[in-house]
Amino acid sequence: MAKKNILVVEDNHAILDVITLILESEAFNVTGLNKGADFISHVQDFKPHVIIMDIMLPDIDGRVLLKELKNDATTNHIPVLMISARYNSTNYILDDVPADDFMAKPFNIDELMDKIYSLLKQSAI
Repeated sequence: MAKKNILVVEDNHAILDVITLILESEAFNVTGLNKGADFISHVQDFKPHVIIMDIMLPDIDGRVLLKELKNDATTNHIPVLMISARYNSTNYILDDVPADDFMAKPFNIDELMDKIYSLLKQSAI
């Protein structure tokens, strides 16, 4: 089975490193971005199977990127797991564009993996 690609958009390097290490240990291909610039072109080049995205990015709100992704016919099928320390699952949605899943920080690694595997199953349908 081909390796799955996961794109992680997170400006906190410690969190990005931890997520990357865990995903790589589970045999995923991981690319990390620490800001939102050129997000869509990264998505089109890397073709992620799942995107993990922080809301609070230094240059843009992750929810704006989510909206861009979901409004683009070439990328709207990609499941997105939004993560945030500031928001929760009931108040993070912007402009009626929900992510496919949401997780508050700090999070548990097992919960992260459960959510990723669940999103991968969805994207395979």
